[in-house]
Amino acid sequence: MIRFALALCLLPIPLAAQQWAPRDSDVLFEQAALDALLRGATITFFDDGQSQFFEDGRYTYTYANDGGTGYGYFTVENDSTICIDFVTGAARCDLYVRDDQGRLIVITDSGDRFPTRP
Repeated sequence: MIRFALALCLLPIPLAAQQWAPRDSDVLFEQAALDALLRGATITFFDDGQSQFFEDGRYTYTYANDGGTGYGYFTVENDSTICIDFVTGAARCDLYVRDDQGRLIVITDSGDRFPTRP
């Protein structure tokens, strides 16, 4: 019985643990549209942090006020999400939506919403 319980603990839990909560007015992206929007682009948040999505799948996040840079690789998923595997071994997936004002919004797995600058 203990082996069975331990085995269950080792199974990966897919996106079921995510707490994304898009608003009724949010518009989700199709995979190809999100990829075309962000691949090769840089988005800037209102705190001046920047996410850069390179053509070859590399990703950087540069924190505002010379707070350093995180490096990784991104994958555009088919459910309006982008997943990033950081070189440190950390990983995250965020939901990308367009709000009712046309702004690109990044929603974290905990439900926090981060609008981007135009």
